[in-house]
Amino acid sequence: MNWLLLSFLVIIWGTSFMVTAIAIEGGLSALTITLLRVSLGAAVITLFTYSRGLRLPLDVKSWASFMLLGLFGSALPFMLITWGQQSVPSATTGVLMAIMPFVTMLIAHYFVEGERFNRYKMIGLILAFSGVIFILNPFVAGSVDLLGALAILTAASSYALNTVLIRLLPKFNPLIAGSGMLLCGLLLLSPFVFSDANALLDELRYDAKPSAIMAVIWLGCMPAGAASIIYFIVVNRAGPSFLSNCNFLIPVVAYFAGTLILGETVSLNSLIALIGILTGIGLTRVIR
Repeated sequence: MNWLLLSFLVIIWGTSFMVTAIAIEGGLSALTITLLRVSLGAAVITLFTYSRGLRLPLDVKSWASFMLLGLFGSALPFMLITWGQQSVPSATTGVLMAIMPFVTMLIAHYFVEGERFNRYKMIGLILAFSGVIFILNPFVAGSVDLLGALAILTAASSYALNTVLIRLLPKFNPLIAGSGMLLCGLLLLSPFVFSDANALLDELRYDAKPSAIMAVIWLGCMPAGAASIIYFIVVNRAGPSFLSNCNFLIPVVAYFAGTLILGETVSLNSLIALIGILTGIGLTRVIR
């Protein structure tokens, strides 16, 4: 059952970059996609949380923690990924996002007790970042847009920082933390909405294709909502080490979803970088 749940997560999260590309091609802006994704995700996970008899805390300290998680775990990375995908193929996005566990490892080395480098982690880190540099190198045929790629790499780093923050901040029930994170992510995005609400409504009414609307509903209800619930179930049932198998599989699903389903033209160097990064992830799992 745990492997079945893990497979569900890999498919949902791995194809989310492809679905984001569909939303962008369908006429939605990065802000609109991010806002709807966070809104729907917050609704799904908060309703599920309350249906389980759980309640969000009311103290300032808890909501200050949720605000940090909302910034680095939802609002900022969702926006950066969507903005970056305007110029970077979804397959390459999945490859670039694969650096997240390495950045997590690097941050945790300095801020989390007991998280230390060994030679395998160091070699894995070098392999991963060599792959990223290979993708970004303008002298290599098929290199991607630099600003878009940097936005995606920043999003991956934001997720990594969020992972460390979860270890350092006060502990909450995972469903409570997920609800608070997405609700605060929505709160952080709200000033952008209020500043130009009419433009947002016009975009949804006149510019967006039906495929874009369906795509963004899927992004909110599934990767941001239902998958988050399954994520917490898997962590409780099998532990975080088992869940880390996602790091191997999500980039592969993202790569082949973009190339085979969307028909994206992705260069050979992206495939080489993917192999290098996955090899690096494998080396970080070697314990000495």
